[in-house]
Amino acid sequence: MRATTKDRLIPAALVALSLVPALAGVARVVELTSGATVTPENARFFASPLPVLLHIPAVVFYCVLGAFQFSPGFRLRHRGWHRASGRILMPLGLISALTGLWMAQFQAWPKGDGQLLYAERILVGTAMVAFIVLGADAIRRRDFGAHGAWMTRAYAIGLGAGTQAFTHLPWFLLVDGWPGEFPRAVMMGAGWAINIVVAEWIIRRRHATTNDGYLASTAFTNSRSPVTSRIT
Repeated sequence: MRATTKDRLIPAALVALSLVPALAGVARVVELTSGATVTPENARFFASPLPVLLHIPAVVFYCVLGAFQFSPGFRLRHRGWHRASGRILMPLGLISALTGLWMAQFQAWPKGDGQLLYAERILVGTAMVAFIVLGADAIRRRDFGAHGAWMTRAYAIGLGAGTQAFTHLPWFLLVDGWPGEFPRAVMMGAGWAINIVVAEWIIRRRHATTNDGYLASTAFTNSRSPVTSRIT
């Protein structure tokens, strides 16, 4: 099976969406490991660097590897890779979510963060853990449809930082100064919400396509008369 344009564009778009937070994360890792000067902006990371050093590589690899799970042709051509990468993605996703929850709970809040954004972080982090656990249980039961749906939801949350770069963009283009607690919570929440809505659309579209294929196959089988069946 040859790769189609769709097979190339989907992972490329998802990797591109991950690029801005990935670059920012790499810069943060370099800062923490190179003995950079401690400032009020980065003091919370230096105070507890381990969760940050676990979170950033995990979420970057999770988003990049996960992007190729959304290419149907790539999955069909590389079934072994799909299964092997899935075994890597689930631990990476759990590390990303759990370290994110730890930082939300125990690190000092940066400028602009508040109670609403804290609640959002706890909600989406907990949901991501739950979705990955449910996805793992579904694949154990060999329920591939449910597995794909739960992992799609988890990936949507993990990719939130990429969309949040765009939901913040109008503020920085049109407004002078850093956003306060409420607008920042709205922009951060919008990034996660957009991804979750898109994920649900993908899941429902995938489900509808599968049902259409099943119904078409059933209709073809039922349309064959006993006489025709004996002849063929």
